[in-house]
Amino acid sequence: MSVHSNVKKITTHQLREMKARGEKISMLTAYDYSMARILDGAGIDVLLVGDSASNVMAGNETTLPITLDQMIYHASSVVKAVRRALVVVDVPFGSYQGNSTEALRSSVRIMKESGGHAVKMEGGSEIKESVLRVLSAGVPVMGHLGLTPQSIYKFGTYTVRAREDAEAQKLIEDALLLEECGCFAIVLEKIPATLAHKVSQQLSIPVIGIGAGPNVDGQVLVMHDMLGITQDFKPRFLRQYADLNTVITEGVGRYIADVKSGGFPTEEESY
Repeated sequence: MSVHSNVKKITTHQLREMKARGEKISMLTAYDYSMARILDGAGIDVLLVGDSASNVMAGNETTLPITLDQMIYHASSVVKAVRRALVVVDVPFGSYQGNSTEALRSSVRIMKESGGHAVKMEGGSEIKESVLRVLSAGVPVMGHLGLTPQSIYKFGTYTVRAREDAEAQKLIEDALLLEECGCFAIVLEKIPATLAHKVSQQLSIPVIGIGAGPNVDGQVLVMHDMLGITQDFKPRFLRQYADLNTVITEGVGRYIADVKSGGFPTEEESY
């Protein structure tokens, strides 16, 4: 019997129950098997196969270049590692906006080919048809409002969103719309904490924040940022929980020194 066989899987329904009883939801990004296995084993509730893979895995400046095939590759690697966490997969830029048929095709491919449990799409009223179409096929959808990195060229900046009343009002309306459509949760990125709190109170579905203050139903961070693998990205909302960059650099440095000096491998490490 596998050690994991009695592990209770996290479902979209359970996330809603967690919100109802005031239990916070923990969420991190993951893009590969080995790391996803560690995060899942540590007890994370939700793993997001983020299009942030475009930045941290592929070295692109924005999330825009990553393709649907690449997202499916990352997602299938993560799904194989997971025993407990809910795996949510970003639908990449250009594969759902403005075309609900395309959105459905992309989402179905993600679910079928990666084994992911849900998809995430950025935007509110402008993607309503796509959200409804995907949900009608039985694919769970997580929304994403506030700073939507796929729209970076529209906004032209990664600064805090929804500071102005009109934008704040639209965000609230979009959040209510996404809930009404049937989304199981919403990510709010880089918006004023008071606004995020207001949204979380108005919705019965979980609101997960990233740079949205403490008064939401859960938090998400990019794993590479939070573990200190990336060093050049230090926004105000990021708390670094480890310094893996230093740990890895020191380990590799010792390995190089041992190889150069002939200290590795020893007789005991040889056949």
